[in-house]
Amino acid sequence: MKTFHTVQELREALTSERQHGHRIALVPTMGNLHEGHISLVEAAKQHADIIVATVFVNPLQFGPNEDLDTYPRTLDADKTQLSAAGCHYLLAPSVEEVYPDGQATQTQVSVPGVTELYCGASRPGHFDGVTTVVCKLFSMVQPDVALFGEKDFQQLFVIRKMTRDLCMPIDIVGVPIKRNAKGLALSSRNGYLSKSQLETATILNQTLKALKDQLIADIEPRDQLLKKAQEALEAAGFTRDYLVLARQSDLQPAQPDDTDLVILAAAFMGQTRLIDNIAFRL
Repeated sequence: MKTFHTVQELREALTSERQHGHRIALVPTMGNLHEGHISLVEAAKQHADIIVATVFVNPLQFGPNEDLDTYPRTLDADKTQLSAAGCHYLLAPSVEEVYPDGQATQTQVSVPGVTELYCGASRPGHFDGVTTVVCKLFSMVQPDVALFGEKDFQQLFVIRKMTRDLCMPIDIVGVPIKRNAKGLALSSRNGYLSKSQLETATILNQTLKALKDQLIADIEPRDQLLKKAQEALEAAGFTRDYLVLARQSDLQPAQPDDTDLVILAAAFMGQTRLIDNIAFRL
């Protein structure tokens, strides 16, 4: 695997790959990689000849009171994992390389509507930072396909909409959530949790699975089931962010006749914000 820190170096390498007719996949990450990230690389092998990963902690998507400064940066370990997984190229740019004129005057890409819901409501401006940097990465790499984890269900939806709206010739592939043995969705932020918090955090997925089964069984009105699930999370030690039932087609709140649904949840365990989801069909 070759590592580059500038866009120009990567573009020169990819020009040769394209001349050989190779299909290129992009796996964007913020580093501190785990098995979930590596599953994106593995999935990319089914869609392309050449795999490009990026490691960039994007300051534009962090709020003023979030963990930008403490977000774990483990580039050497990330390079080892990516190389072992069969990644061909890694772009690990500096903030100055990505935002050469500074963040304050950076042209931003905004997807209206859906980005104001759920994580967007909890983290104002977050999705503008995500779509802006993903759009820039797409321009830098010019991939044929890009892979994202389904754990960030709303983010995946937003990126798909941005790609479609801007007529980008890129296939967006969602990769199933990677979980530990007890069902906790893998996340770089799980490293913030203590041993006891890690154990308790598994209740998040257990609660969502139970809620899904109850919704399918239609044993009580949906709002009552959602309320009881939220209460169960709070009784386990979580602090409320949101727990909603949405339709998959547009992520708007589910209506009685909707059948393709997704439970979206975010909650704090201590100071650590965890997200999870379960998509299903009635």
